[in-house]
Parts: sequence; structure tokens; C-alpha cells
Amino acid sequence: MHGRAVALGAGTVLNALATGVGSAFAIDAETTATVELDDSNAVTGEVAEDAAADTRLIERCVELAVERYGDGEDYGGFVRTESDVPMAAGLKSSSAAANASVLATAAALGVDPDREEACRLGVRAARETGVAVTGAFDDASASMLGGVTVTDNGDDELLARDEVEWDVLVWTPEERAYSADADVERCANVAPMAELVADLALDGRYAEAMTVNGLAFSAALGFPADPAVEAMPHATGVSLSGTGPSVVAVAEQSSAARQRQSGDVDETRCVSSASQNAERSGDVGDRTDLERVRDLWDRRDGRTRLTTTRTDGAHTL
Repeated sequence: MHGRAVALGAGTVLNALATGVGSAFAIDAETTATVELDDSNAVTGEVAEDAAADTRLIERCVELAVERYGDGEDYGGFVRTESDVPMAAGLKSSSAAANASVLATAAALGVDPDREEACRLGVRAARETGVAVTGAFDDASASMLGGVTVTDNGDDELLARDEVEWDVLVWTPEERAYSADADVERCANVAPMAELVADLALDGRYAEAMTVNGLAFSAALGFPADPAVEAMPHATGVSLSGTGPSVVAVAEQSSAARQRQSGDVDETRCVSSASQNAERSGDVGDRTDLERVRDLWDRRDGRTRLTTTRTDGAHTL
């Protein structure tokens, strides 16, 4: 039995380590999982980009998905992930791998699961394998559902989901930072700022929220704020992503701006603080502005990537 699925990477609006409330948005960076089920009663895994990578998370995702969707059959099998989301870079590679592995397993079993339920299986696997301190339901929900989500990670509760249409610039230095190694106690020190960020996010002011988040958590986690400060005159929002080291800057897509100005919008917000900034200043960051930021960030060691947000979420192939 064979299944394949794709899930998305994501950027951070609010790091959940301080209060348990987090927020993230899906970006156009994909992880694909391929699952082959058999009667071996054991699951093995492989990460295409790193033969020595820890595969316990994706293996546990397959096991949990078989338990949930396999009608009592005790299958084993093999799971392999391929990804353009860099590992341990703050771009939700683990959440994407978990989501893709769960959906691919369900597909192999001939099941089309509820996406939120499937997402929670991956979060459970992350907790059980020690990959994520909070379980990272914020990251996982954005990866699975697309758009931007706000969650209570203590209860795995989806507080809000919205759609944003942003261009996104990512700068990823060569260093790596694993979420499980983050200094949770130092992050707790910025809880008052995290509560402010949560209020902004729940008010739909995502870009403002992420900028405040970035300054607070860069300090808490020991990353320089210089890249974010360089981006602020040009970007709608900018933040350290996850527990670092990547920094993500966003700007409203010009097509979204035209849609808003024409009044052709529904009740779902298509943009967030960009529209409020526009009303105040008449000046909205766009892709050209992010290209200016890229010129600045290209002077730093590491890699830059100019991409977009995604609203479609994870899906089977």
C-alpha cells in the first residue's frame, strides 16, 4: 500500500514558548512524504537530505496514523521525506514532515482524514519523540491548513485561522538551532511581550505582531536583531522565525492590494496590518521592497529565498 503527501513550511508570527499561545503562517516551501505499508510490524524512515537524520518523528507519525486509520491492522512499512524546507532553521521542517507523513499514511490506507485531527497526530508524535517543547500546534496547523493560524498549544486549540497574501523573504544563516534545545526559561521572561503579540494577532494585525515578536525573542534566544532592523523600513513585518536562526520578512502582494482597493473581498481577511499601515501612511511594502531587503541580507553569510505565503495547506498526491 502506497501513499504520498505534501505539507508546507511556515514562518512565525508568535513564538509559543513564552505563554503557550503561538501563531504561524504557511509559506511556499514543501516537504513530501512517501509511505509504503506492509505486514512487517515495524516502521523505518529516511530523510533524503540527510542520511544520518533522526527519523523517529516521521516513523512515529506513521505508527500513530496506522493506529488511528488502519481499522485495527498492525501494519509496518517505510517512510521517506524529501524537502526544500531546511532542517533546524526555524521554518517548521519538523511540522511539515510530520503532517506529510500522517497524510501519506492515511492515503496508503485509503482514508481522507479531517485535517485538524491529522495535524494533532503529528503534534502528538512531536511530543512523544521530544522534537518540540510545546508540540508546536501553531506551526503544525499553519503547515497543514495553510494561511495564518493562532493556537493555544497547551490544549491544541485552534483559536483563529485567516488568509494572508504576502510575498515572503527568508534569510537562513548556516548555523542550526533545534527547537528542543531552546531556553524555555529565558523565553518565559518575555511573556508580557508575547501576550501583546497574541492580542495583535487575534486582532488580525499579524505583521505588527511578528515584528514585536521578533525583537522580543531575538533577545530571549540570543540572536542579533540587526537583520530585522535592516528590513523594517521596507517590510510590512519581520521576525525571527521559530527558535531561529532564520529571519522572515513579509510584504503585501500587490495583487492583494488591488483586490482590497476594488472592494472585491469577502468576510475572510485577505491581508492584515498592511492595510492598516496603508491607511496611516499611504505606503505599503511590496515585492520590490523585499528585493531591497534581499540585497542587504545577501551581504550576510547564509542564503536568502524570496517566496510567498500559501493558503491551500497540506494535501495528498
